[in-house]
Amino acid sequence: QVQLVESGGGLVQAGASLKLSCTVSGRTFSSYPMGWFRQVPGKEREIVASISWGNGITYYGDSVKGRFTISRDNGKNTVYLQMSSLKPEDTAVYYCAAGKVKYGGTYSGRSAYDYWGQGTQVTVSS
Repeated sequence: QVQLVESGGGLVQAGASLKLSCTVSGRTFSSYPMGWFRQVPGKEREIVASISWGNGITYYGDSVKGRFTISRDNGKNTVYLQMSSLKPEDTAVYYCAAGKVKYGGTYSGRSAYDYWGQGTQVTVSS
């Protein structure tokens, strides 16, 4: 059974930094792409960032380019999202997701992911 466990959310002020972690079990972590999504009430879940299998290519949503960094530690089965220069509009529940395609690249669509974490709340105050 594949499980994703997120941590690192919280309440911060605008301009601060925060780092999210997601540890995966039940799958050969290094062989699959990973993604971070976020969702606010009443809106669609949107892509934040994606990273290909291995230590490869990254992709970022337009609203976070230059501020967020996705990375992975295959030895720890963990993917990270380093968030800097946070804005109030970054407030959302952040979800980690594991990609469907073995040895896949980066994917921005939700349908490319088959396992999801429980979500972690990030709140940025102004």
